[in-house]
Amino acid sequence: MTDPFLDTHDDDLAQFDAHGAAPLPASNDQGHVEHAGARIWYASYGAGAPVILLHGGLGHSGNWGYQIPALLGAGYRVVVVDSRGHGRSTRDTQPYRYELMASDLLAVMDRLQLERAALAGWSDGACVALVLASEAPERVAGVFFFGCNMDPSGTLPFVPTPLIDRCFSRHRKDYAQLSATPDEFDAFVGAVSEMMRTQPNTNADDLARIRVPVAIVQSEHDEFIKPEHADYLARTIPGAALIALPGVSHFAPLQRPGQFNRVLLGFLRRVLP
Repeated sequence: MTDPFLDTHDDDLAQFDAHGAAPLPASNDQGHVEHAGARIWYASYGAGAPVILLHGGLGHSGNWGYQIPALLGAGYRVVVVDSRGHGRSTRDTQPYRYELMASDLLAVMDRLQLERAALAGWSDGACVALVLASEAPERVAGVFFFGCNMDPSGTLPFVPTPLIDRCFSRHRKDYAQLSATPDEFDAFVGAVSEMMRTQPNTNADDLARIRVPVAIVQSEHDEFIKPEHADYLARTIPGAALIALPGVSHFAPLQRPGQFNRVLLGFLRRVLP
């Protein structure tokens, strides 16, 4: 099936700021899982080999609106999960930890009776995916690791740009619309930012023990992740592939979804039956 967003371009995120990504399709299998002091929202679409999409920090599952139709068209079952405190999911007073969010993901997989799935993570979602692959490799068919670091040395100094401002503006609007605590966006940003500043802290020995297929996917103009860090991850994780996305930034799934989807589908064809 043809990707309906093959020729979509939103390089400056003006469309995303104004309208968000494409709307999520209707799902007759969605709800919340109560886990570790939070209510974690999920939705499942289609049938076939399962792929779980994990959004980035401060975002929510609706940011994958350009990817889900392409994956459904290729015959996959697609599951999206709002990380704790993000989107439709709640949180308690526990500090954010990637390991905690990985345990949330496992709880959703258990609810949906998914013994094993491929994980595609974007930014914070990529870290959650790789943490789960480290802790429960038998549940993970492969990790598509896009735009993230695995220790604090992998990040670039933060430089505000109009593009980042537009993304942040969209996140603020979506939080007010979706969250159970719509007036607490600033506190939410502070809590997530503290996690990003201090975590993850995965060392080379930890990475060398990963035993699932991994693709390290790095955009040419990523605003947050050092390209040499992506190289390091690909060299250190056994068998990992390094994939470069030219002409895009940290927001490639929104900027040029057709380009991003081709790479994602190529990876899934390798790791899923």
